[in-house]
Amino acid sequence: MNRSLFLVLATWLVLSSCGGDPLALEPGEQLGGGETTTNRTILGKFAFAQPVPNLDLTRVDPFFTGNALFNQIWVTAPASVTSRDGLGPTFNSPSCSGCHFEDGRGRPPIDGERTMTSMLVRLSIPGLDAHGGTVDEPVYGGQFQPLSIDGVPSEGDVALTYVETPGTYSDGTAYSLRRPTIVFSNLAFGPMMPTTLASARVAPAMIGLGLLELIPESDLLGFADPDDANGDGISGRINHVWDDSTGALAVGRFGWKAGQPSLRAQSAGAFLGDMGLTTTEHPTDNCPPAQMACTTAINGGSPEVDPSLLDRVTLYSRTLAVPIRNNAGNARVLEGREVFRDLGCPSCHVERMVTPASASLPELGGQTIRPFTDMLLHDMGEGLADGRPEFEATGSEWRTPPLWGVGRVDTVNGHTFLLHDGRARGFAEAILWHEGEGLASRDAFRTLSAHDRDSLVQFLESL
Repeated sequence: MNRSLFLVLATWLVLSSCGGDPLALEPGEQLGGGETTTNRTILGKFAFAQPVPNLDLTRVDPFFTGNALFNQIWVTAPASVTSRDGLGPTFNSPSCSGCHFEDGRGRPPIDGERTMTSMLVRLSIPGLDAHGGTVDEPVYGGQFQPLSIDGVPSEGDVALTYVETPGTYSDGTAYSLRRPTIVFSNLAFGPMMPTTLASARVAPAMIGLGLLELIPESDLLGFADPDDANGDGISGRINHVWDDSTGALAVGRFGWKAGQPSLRAQSAGAFLGDMGLTTTEHPTDNCPPAQMACTTAINGGSPEVDPSLLDRVTLYSRTLAVPIRNNAGNARVLEGREVFRDLGCPSCHVERMVTPASASLPELGGQTIRPFTDMLLHDMGEGLADGRPEFEATGSEWRTPPLWGVGRVDTVNGHTFLLHDGRARGFAEAILWHEGEGLASRDAFRTLSAHDRDSLVQFLESL
């Protein structure tokens, strides 16, 4: 089924179920995760840190063990607690929650901060590795590491600078967009290769990931239209990436360019890339040959993260609940929902999916979810391009990020920075950065009345 027919039928079914009133709250619309939604409106900064409410009792203890590991500050080896040592030798954060604070969304440096506390910079040079993935920068590796353990030099410092570009809506209202530039300094091992490709990425929120992991590949293929056969200007594509656990290519689902096939792979990759901790999936420290002190540093065993601990962190990641929406039935919010649809946003931010039955996590199966993503790659134009391919993703393609919970980021994490590098200072700026496949929606947004723009923002704040 092509994308347009799918969306028409989905919209017809939804409107039929609520009597056809376009400004009515649809049944279950406020429950983004279906029965797995945290059905409490007062959660505050802990809105993203709740287990799914239908979690089986046998998984409650493993969930909270995973929670403890997620918040665990790992230490340098050797340590008295050998199951929690092995940090580094170089790293971005000593804990998962250091980037995903309260299981929420990271941000770029602000207010003169000279270090990145919840974002990172990926590095590569042109070319493909043996599996079709990126080729590491030879001196600094695949991810810049501004922190290190005692006795090992850190790789240097990295910051962002911005250039503001003014613009106006069609009604004359002014806005400004800021374009970031990555600036490296104090590089400990000399300059990077001139052809180095660098991409700044904030940490995404952790909610609802197990539900997205369950969505069948056939559903993603139903959303995809790689050749734009229907001529709507939307050409969503699946990213096929290497899966270390199977030794074969798999559908990419997670990460800003859908570069990881599963939550276990995502977790193992983060342990190594972000904290310098080895797993059975990644048994070697991230120490490029030029960094001799890194290569000779004492490790915390092999692997440093026991598979049973990785299992629990993965379970934790799979069963963090989506919070119930705020003010979903508010009249202005419902107006904003219709603006969202009129602009064509659901062509990429797909509103409704159904998870299949799951033998390993039956709590997540059979759920009607509203994640507002198709998990596909879309060309978003040169304005958002990082120029850095990742498997089949080009330098201007990004995976559609889920929007559920996005309205609570300010409460949970104290900011409203959006997009992959946090350049947007709110919903309006995020929309205004859409180019490429999002250009028609962006241009339509610029022509809206101030009332309709505000209604759309209120809808997004309700998610």
